[in-house]
Amino acid sequence: MTKFLLFTLMFCLVSMVSPDNTSAEDEKPILKPGPADSQEKEAPGSIDEDASAEFKKTESGLKYRILRKSDKAKPKATDKVQVHYKGWLDNKTIFDSSYRRGQKIAFPLNRVIPGWTEGMQLVGEGGMIELEIPSKIGYGPRGAPPTIPGNATLHFIVELFEIQ
Repeated sequence: MTKFLLFTLMFCLVSMVSPDNTSAEDEKPILKPGPADSQEKEAPGSIDEDASAEFKKTESGLKYRILRKSDKAKPKATDKVQVHYKGWLDNKTIFDSSYRRGQKIAFPLNRVIPGWTEGMQLVGEGGMIELEIPSKIGYGPRGAPPTIPGNATLHFIVELFEIQ
């Protein structure tokens, strides 16, 4: 529980980081359209059969792909959202998962790392997105010890349940 509270507190802090000089690596996505990930206690919901295997890239360097489309409202940077998510590092180590805890989490988008703020504005309520967040819009060279090393690329699957 203490580890969860510590990570949630770190996660909700606005990170003021300087850009790093690492180059983004193109990797194959972890999830493919199809059945949910059965390795979690409570797995992500269904993924669209026609979900793209290709990531799009924004000007900031954020890579994303929509796993479940939604024509509902998309959040603004000033909104609070309720989500389920799983986060992992390049080496596939899961550093946090609301699925494992069996509990959704709600937070203001302007209180998280810039990659989350930007990425969550790309998916509608009820949708699911996969994010690949480069260090410069993640935790930067400082990381979020002891869980996230400096200059780490972060990967997330996020289901947006509600804009509050």
